[in-house]
Amino acid sequence: MTNFTIFLILIVVVAFLLVVVIMVQNPKGGGLSSTFGGGSSQQIGGVKQTGDFLDKSTWALATLLLVLILLSNFAIPGAGGQSESKALDGEQTTNTIPATTTNTLDDAVTTAADSAQ
Repeated sequence: MTNFTIFLILIVVVAFLLVVVIMVQNPKGGGLSSTFGGGSSQQIGGVKQTGDFLDKSTWALATLLLVLILLSNFAIPGAGGQSESKALDGEQTTNTIPATTTNTLDDAVTTAADSAQ
């Protein structure tokens, strides 16, 4: 298993966790935050603490996802400065340019006149 594959698996797992944490939140104050301790006077893991946890975990997962994506760039196969292109190897290559035929105005007129008859 290559480093890039490991990064790819970690990125998918973190992205899935980020989606789950975001979906659990409710922007209007409901969701999981209101489910825990919503309505009782004795709050063990109260609404404020659950909301803070979800908010901090969202930021942490988003930051981790960004870092993993940036670090995975270094693990891409062939991106380590190894040039596989022959143009970048420093070898001399010879380019041959095919000879082109030039038609003069007289040739073009003659060709057009012949095709019209």
